[in-house]
Amino acid sequence: MSDQKMVLDVKDVPQLSRWILFSIQHLFAMFGATILVPFLTGLSPAVALISSGLGTLAYLFITKGQIPAYLGSSFAFIVPIQTAMEVSGTAGVMVGSFLAGIVYGLLSMLMKMFGTNWVIKVLPPIVVGPVIMVIGLSLAPTAIDQAMNVDGEYSGIHFSVAIVTLLVTALGSLYFKGFFGLIPILIGIIVGYLYSLVFTIFTNITVVDTSGISAAWSKIIDSDSVFQAISSAFLMPEFTVPFVDYQPLDVLNLSIILIMVPIAVVTVAEHIGDQMVLSKVAGRNFLRQPGLHRSIFGDGAATLIASLLGGPPNTTYGENIGVLAITRVFSVFVIGGAAILAIFFGFIGIITEVIASIPRPVMGGVSILLFGIIASSGLRMLIDNEVDLAHKRNLVISSVILVIGIGGAVIQIPVTEEMNVEIPSMALAAIIGLVLNLLLPDKESGYGNGKMFSTEEEGS
Repeated sequence: MSDQKMVLDVKDVPQLSRWILFSIQHLFAMFGATILVPFLTGLSPAVALISSGLGTLAYLFITKGQIPAYLGSSFAFIVPIQTAMEVSGTAGVMVGSFLAGIVYGLLSMLMKMFGTNWVIKVLPPIVVGPVIMVIGLSLAPTAIDQAMNVDGEYSGIHFSVAIVTLLVTALGSLYFKGFFGLIPILIGIIVGYLYSLVFTIFTNITVVDTSGISAAWSKIIDSDSVFQAISSAFLMPEFTVPFVDYQPLDVLNLSIILIMVPIAVVTVAEHIGDQMVLSKVAGRNFLRQPGLHRSIFGDGAATLIASLLGGPPNTTYGENIGVLAITRVFSVFVIGGAAILAIFFGFIGIITEVIASIPRPVMGGVSILLFGIIASSGLRMLIDNEVDLAHKRNLVISSVILVIGIGGAVIQIPVTEEMNVEIPSMALAAIIGLVLNLLLPDKESGYGNGKMFSTEEEGS
């Protein structure tokens, strides 16, 4: 793809009209996936939008404006966030996210000091591929519950909403052209929402609750002046700020550390894969210039910013690469514009209410596809790197990771008589995979053709 004509290079500044259009297009392509994580975890979608925008701007600054990447909410943290929420609430999630961001920073320092060859030993495709598959497949029950259950009970009408949303999103990703081909997720959500409204309006079954939207709109139109109407349109999101809303040391415990921090290893592996693909699409070597250590540090900085505001951890996105590959618009100014728009949208109350009113089955239908794509991406990593699963070593490692991760195996460590520290299945699967890879002989077979780390990565 890198030999196709480039519309805008990384440092090109578009004309204002095209700039706004390109930025809106990019934000729309990221929108569905970015708000899905807070929707499923109980965090604020408005804060997620704001933190993703601020995180992206920080990423662009740290990478010297040389990598066109928009950062959004990380799918890998969905289950850990849900688990941490049960243990210590939103404050515990934020502390865990902060520590995960620190891990990014430490890894980037190590890469700067010692290069990246050691990463190959720790994260070969035979470990990374199955772990990514676990991320997607372990979320499958969440997607199905969202799609067809209401308060734990099956609902055919709600399931029909999920199916319509899924079909529109899936078919759109295949057949939509031009601008619409970039936003099949958003279109699927819109169609599913409208389908839900039909049931809500013409039957006694409430699939979508629009009372929040009505209240926000009434507040605007009932204003006594234009200035008051504009003021009413804006809303302060529900930020969760350390030392203001909670004391970090009061919620910090070993459970939070073990639930959240190990996932950073998984997301770093995803980040490296994304950077390699993005380098090929853009015809640049982003792993060398500005350097993998800078991009990982930028990723960590975005997660730190999110943790200080109450948003989910941020990471680079496959959707970002897809938009760049299709549009051939690589301008970081377009990415920055999308980030600023995301921040602006996060403060508009009626948009926040619209997001909050999206029915569970609509997001469930979208989740079925997105979570499946994550699992398939892990499988593709094994295929692209030609990892031989006929080799007993590789078969053992992949099998153990998949069954432990999807099966929900956990380790509970008694700390006191009243408290156990639990290592969740996703983190446990990744840890055991890493250990098996280091202990079992014939490590070369786990690298396959070595394609995953075939690019020189040392940065300046």
